[in-house]
Amino acid sequence: MELIDTSAVAHAILDAPGWAGVGITASSSFRREDAALELARVIADAVDAPVSAPPPEQSTLPL
Repeated sequence: MELIDTSAVAHAILDAPGWAGVGITASSSFRREDAALELARVIADAVDAPVSAPPPEQSTLPL
């Protein structure tokens, strides 16, 4: 079973469109559902994203 990086999820939520964060508390159910789906999409994309290697212009320091 793969563990989900909670830090990646938190960053995904913060990077989600603002309307999704506000919409999750909306009084109408269709807006809450749209917002929840958008947040879920952003989180799923962040969790499924491959771990990126450092950019080539960033040198690594020897240990």
